[in-house]
Amino acid sequence: MTDASSPPATPQAQEQESGVQEKAQEVAGQAQEKAQEAGAKAQDKLREQVDQRSTEAGERVTGTAGDLRSVGEELRRQGKETPAKLADQAAERTEQLGSYLSGSDADTLLTDLEEFGRRRPWAVLAGGVVAGIAAARFLKASSQSRYQGRVRTEAPTREVQYSTPPAPAVPPEVAVGVGTEGRTDAPAEPAMGR
Repeated sequence: MTDASSPPATPQAQEQESGVQEKAQEVAGQAQEKAQEAGAKAQDKLREQVDQRSTEAGERVTGTAGDLRSVGEELRRQGKETPAKLADQAAERTEQLGSYLSGSDADTLLTDLEEFGRRRPWAVLAGGVVAGIAAARFLKASSQSRYQGRVRTEAPTREVQYSTPPAPAVPPEVAVGVGTEGRTDAPAEPAMGR
């Protein structure tokens, strides 16, 4: 980029400039490759975590299905057929969910979740609201307990002496009967003829 008033660049300067540009492009390419590698590693790690957690959740849900079946059997023994059928249906659906979670990988779960969100956006919105409220309640509860724990640990280190202010001077005839229930040092009732 030369203008008419500046002298033309020498061939040596042009070579240095093109070398610097090539080096900058090479460094930028390396940085982009490293970023892509880091992103791929993060995605792989996230997929592994989702796979592991969904399998664990599936196992827990399947265990819950077994508990529901036991409840159904107990209800049948008590002669309550309708609640027993409901418990069995709940157990069957819970077992299906557990099997789905155990057998699905992260990509399948994400695809199914996206499809569900497209079919029922209001359900996803409602779920997000419920999750947000639950998270807010959790954070509020945990922050209160952290604050209380911090106050308890800091309290012994502070040496603050509190003094009791003197009681206001109130004539005995005004103070009679006010806050004297159960006290033996309270003045007697004033005489009627005063």
